[in-house]
Amino acid sequence: MNPADEILDIVDEHDRVVDRVPRGEAYARGLRHRCVFVQARDAAGRLFVHRRTATKLVFPSLYDLFVGGVVGAGESYDEAALREAEEELGVTGLPRPRPLFRFLYDDGAGHSWWSAVYEVRCELPVRPQAEEVEWYGFLTEDEVARRLDEWEWVPDGLAAYQRLGEFRSAG
Repeated sequence: MNPADEILDIVDEHDRVVDRVPRGEAYARGLRHRCVFVQARDAAGRLFVHRRTATKLVFPSLYDLFVGGVVGAGESYDEAALREAEEELGVTGLPRPRPLFRFLYDDGAGHSWWSAVYEVRCELPVRPQAEEVEWYGFLTEDEVARRLDEWEWVPDGLAAYQRLGEFRSAG
């Protein structure tokens, strides 16, 4: 199926479903929907970082600190987190990602979605989807910190990463 044809739940500012439309229409009209962000770490605790392919509908060719994506119509955040993590990492049998928090991402320019942030440990060999991931690596926190100002990151993932740092320092 063409990703633009996938049906999404459209939600209000309180994350209540108000409509269902194809993804392409949701993006074109700037309709608020749901997404999951899963921070994946390997057995050594390094972060999975990747560069999105140029064919992605949103934020093509940018680097990302999370795997994840849109929540399909009628799908729960938890279901989407596991599905997206396994799809993007190219694994099966991943432990269920642990939910951390949710926030409303809104860039003020037509990109707005409820965002559920998760974490998961992936000790399996990864084989990321070639259609989704152009480059990937497992980086230490120091390596990520050095690249934050060097690489062009997806803005929603960067917002989730910053909120995750605040979440962890508050906990």
